Amino acid sequence: MGRGSPIRDDYQLAVVDGAYLLGQVKPKQFLHIDQSECILCEGCVDICPWKCIHYLSLDAIQEGSNVAHPRESEGAKGFFLVDENECTRCALCVDRCPTGVITLGKFEGSLSAEVETAGLAPWDIDTGQRDYKNGYVYGLRM
Repeated sequence: MGRGSPIRDDYQLAVVDGAYLLGQVKPKQFLHIDQSECILCEGCVDICPWKCIHYLSLDAIQEGSNVAHPRESEGAKGFFLVDENECTRCALCVDRCPTGVITLGKFEGSLSAEVETAGLAPWDIDTGQRDYKNGYVYGLRM
């Protein structure tokens, strides 16, 4: 709409069928960085257009619950933090990573179904390893 154009007022509100909506909405994905194979090049930090990937010192963690402290991992110097609210899942970091340790996975799917069936928490089953079945692999979008 150009300058001086009238503001549209012909929009119509309509009730959307819930089944239709569920069929159209895709599950949100999460970014996973396998730090055991990461070479700390920070290419993902540099390429992120939204600046939502950060590499922080272990000193930034004061305490945690239900999760292992990164300090317990041999050779850990820091940890990656992803601002999930800012991440648009553009996958530039996935393509940029020279070691292929960054992947996008789905909240819904085989792992979620397995967790629900077993009555466990996701971290009881999820190994943290990602492959082509979980969303993205290096240089390839599924």
